[in-house]
Amino acid sequence: MGAPWSRSLQLRLALRLALVYLVATAVVIGALVYRAYDVADALNDRELNQRASDLARAVVLDNTGAPRVDLSPSLAAAYASSAGADAFAIRTADGRVVAAEPQTFGERVADWPLANDEPNWFRFNGNGPSSGEYYGLSIAEDSAAGPLSISVAQAGGAHAMVESVIDEFALDIAWIVPVIVVLTLVAGVLAIRSGLAPVTRASQIAAEIGPSTTAVRLPEQDIPTEIAPLVAAMNRALDRLDKGFAVQRAFTANAAHELRTPLAILTAALDSMAPSEEITKLKDDVARMNRLVEQLLRVARLDAIALDVSGTVDLNEAAESVVAAMAPLAIAMHRPVSLLGADVPVAVKGNRHAIEDALRNLIENALAHSPEETEIVVRVESSGVLGVADQGPGISHDDRERIFERFWRGKNAKAGGAGLGLAIVLAIMKAHGGNVTVTDNSGAGAVFSLVFPCAS
Repeated sequence: MGAPWSRSLQLRLALRLALVYLVATAVVIGALVYRAYDVADALNDRELNQRASDLARAVVLDNTGAPRVDLSPSLAAAYASSAGADAFAIRTADGRVVAAEPQTFGERVADWPLANDEPNWFRFNGNGPSSGEYYGLSIAEDSAAGPLSISVAQAGGAHAMVESVIDEFALDIAWIVPVIVVLTLVAGVLAIRSGLAPVTRASQIAAEIGPSTTAVRLPEQDIPTEIAPLVAAMNRALDRLDKGFAVQRAFTANAAHELRTPLAILTAALDSMAPSEEITKLKDDVARMNRLVEQLLRVARLDAIALDVSGTVDLNEAAESVVAAMAPLAIAMHRPVSLLGADVPVAVKGNRHAIEDALRNLIENALAHSPEETEIVVRVESSGVLGVADQGPGISHDDRERIFERFWRGKNAKAGGAGLGLAIVLAIMKAHGGNVTVTDNSGAGAVFSLVFPCAS
């Protein structure tokens, strides 16, 4: 499996968006640069065509009827300012050169075939004072002196400024594109995160659904269309799960209620019989069954009804009440229970009856597993911790996670228990937003601690 970040849907979508944007940007920029160079060449060609037409209009007949070139002041100034960069040659229909600039260009053109109505493009390397590459065209033009073959050319660097601007544009784009891609990636992540916010909220709600909150459903509003079927299917699965839990809770509660009456009748019948060893064993068995039924009812109530934990409970008072109630049983079992209360009231938010029930379960477990004549200590700490320490065999590290599972009993568990007491304690503490922990007691035994969030 890859790293968590590599499986992020937001990152995957953002990277794909950035890749698409990068490719699209590269294509567009390439097309723009190509088009810029193409337009520059088209303008250059148009300029050469226009110059050939201007030269044709500048040809007139002198007094003898011979053709000569009479350049306009603007055209003459243009050629004078670009000496060596521009060249032209004008020939008559019989191939005679009427005018040329520079003369070397006229000499070169004199050997060329006469032009026709379609432009004939050419390139050549200059020589003499006008060296370098030239680019031009030859075309036939009508004039006052009749049809002429006009050849015009420009030096390769004549449009260096235009090409330099285009090159600068390409260089600027080369470093701007990565910046734009990064900004696009950031904007894409933010946009995708905003778009997936309903999915994130739904996942947070789903993470909080448990056996005690099966009535909660995932919100289907604002969910993306692609994920809406999954959310709807999840809600339908939760409906089925909720019904299953309801049937299970109802069965447990009904079974426990139905068992209480016959057990009560059986207990009364045994009490009315003459004492004997067999009657004593039967009474012990019935007592264990009564305890199991009571624990099943507690589990059913915890599963079916949410505890009201809005009250304020003083842990000192709750511990004192439970220890006082269980003192006679502890004395009869030769395992005294002592209470070490906090110096100040320890107030927590919770349900006093449920907290006392949890503490009672822990003390009963300590009584069942501690040797005779050993003390069980109940301690209240000002930080919101209620602990029960015994001197029994303790809890192995391998079993500390499993002892809170329903109906789980260790290999060395004594007969009489059903494995529900600690599960009830854990359920009560979760309802209070707290936890129950187990550690080693100094010397021998274990310490079970009810850890509460302190009331503000």
